[in-house]
Amino acid sequence: MFRHWFAKNLGVGQARKEQVYLEICSSLSLDDVSYWIQVLFAAGIATLGLVLNSPAVIIGAMLISPLMGGILANGLALAAGDVILAMRALLNLFLSCFVAISFAVILVSLLPFKEMTSEILARTRPNILDLVVALFSGAVGSVAICKEPKGVATSIPGVAIAVALMPPLCVVGYGIGVAISLNSVKGLQVASGGGLLFFTNLVAITFTAMLVFLSLHIDNYQVKEKVREWRATHQESIWMQKVLEKLPAYGKLRRIGSLPGRLLLIFITIGAIIFPLNRSLSQLGREISLQQQENRIRSSATDVWQKNFATFADGEPRSYISNISTLEQNNKLTVQLQVFTSRQYTPEEQNSYIQQLASRLRRPPELLALKLIEIPTASSELLRPVPDEKPPEPVMTIAQLQSSFLQEVQSVLGDLQLPQPAQMINYELITSPVVPLSIRLVYLSERDIDRDAQTLLADNVRTRLDFQSARVSMQRIASSLGNITFDNEESVITPDGTQLLDSAAQILRQQPNLRLEMIVNQQENEPAEIVQERSQALTEYLQSKWQIGSDQIAWQSGTESQPSAILQLTVKSRRNPPVATMPESR
Repeated sequence: MFRHWFAKNLGVGQARKEQVYLEICSSLSLDDVSYWIQVLFAAGIATLGLVLNSPAVIIGAMLISPLMGGILANGLALAAGDVILAMRALLNLFLSCFVAISFAVILVSLLPFKEMTSEILARTRPNILDLVVALFSGAVGSVAICKEPKGVATSIPGVAIAVALMPPLCVVGYGIGVAISLNSVKGLQVASGGGLLFFTNLVAITFTAMLVFLSLHIDNYQVKEKVREWRATHQESIWMQKVLEKLPAYGKLRRIGSLPGRLLLIFITIGAIIFPLNRSLSQLGREISLQQQENRIRSSATDVWQKNFATFADGEPRSYISNISTLEQNNKLTVQLQVFTSRQYTPEEQNSYIQQLASRLRRPPELLALKLIEIPTASSELLRPVPDEKPPEPVMTIAQLQSSFLQEVQSVLGDLQLPQPAQMINYELITSPVVPLSIRLVYLSERDIDRDAQTLLADNVRTRLDFQSARVSMQRIASSLGNITFDNEESVITPDGTQLLDSAAQILRQQPNLRLEMIVNQQENEPAEIVQERSQALTEYLQSKWQIGSDQIAWQSGTESQPSAILQLTVKSRRNPPVATMPESR
């Protein structure tokens, strides 16, 4: 018989079956304080890991995996037809999910920033592949639970990481927190995606656990007798049985229906979630296919240009591509090239390029268009001939062009908002023959702006300037510089203190929009005038050695009982920051 053979080869004897059944039943106790601590801590770690976009922190939450026991109990209840165990497992799972989601909502509400990280987005679009992973993981987890703790026990952490039950729940909490505080539509979309992923894992693990427990025949008569004896003295089981006996339908639910009925129930549930999972998988496939197609077009466009149009007939370099993009609408493909060239391309050359690219892509030339943006790098042949009938346009000097451009940049970037708590101090424009425009945003913050937020900001800057090839980078200046300590009843600055002041002064000279705030403290046994003496010593040092103006220095008395001064940088004004242009010569 298959059941006997399967249990024998796994080394799961009668005693082990009884032990596993009783262990799963006792693990659902609602008064186990350590279990609820694990749920809270796992939810907290997973939420912070998602917000910080840290896979290592999220894996730490996965390893705790407190929800795995309740889900395996569901599978065992369906395999054995145990309605009391099923109700206890469902109640335990419901309360655990409620606690985890509520704690995640509270944490998200308290956070000053709510950026959509890649780790969160990765859990909002589950597909059928996630269902398959959960099926395999549930089977391995069930076998690992049933088998005697030997080598297979080492697979349990891997099962916990593969299934990842807690992070999807925390994504639900994150979405609800965003819906409450920021954007209800976006937040609910995130919450529904995380909820679908968790429900997928729940159903898949329950199903495979049920199959494993059925294959081991863990619900044989001797095991049921042992469980019945244990349940007669277990208070929670007795309470659950009394509650169920009051229900009119308890007689019909006592055995949770026949085995075919239970299998049909879980198959219907799996079938219900396959539809949204398959739709998500199809969408993912389409996105990957479109990206691959775009990559092939870009590669072909670049290759044709480099081989036939990037050099003169004698082999001397003529141009190079700085940016390439594609757009396909109504079956017509438009290729936009931005090139640096020493001689502009004639319409005949552009048409030849279209013909060769169409041949490479195996498309009709009439369904292909070229948008060529040429940036001259030499003085010869820069302008196309102007027809005589048109009056010549006034020629602007380089200084006028530069001034006009800087004014446009200042009007566009002057009101740029950074995610809190970052504050923009300045922005710098860097030009060179190689890179037409590079923008560096300088901001004040205690932590770096998240990588995804930096990408969004860079795209926003390029869109505002209508300059998609511009390079945008960011430089952070820490607002907290450190502490300067003094000897008791002394105002003499120590060497370490002068080094810290020198660093602060260099920042102030480079960034006139910043102010240095000094919070000067004293011990309880020191005279009151020592605060004035220390602040005067610090101010005189900055003004005499570094010529820092008084408008960039401020101080106040602190409340800490220690002879020290805390140095902090703040933004001096809210007006548009100055623009520093730094042309690079070659």
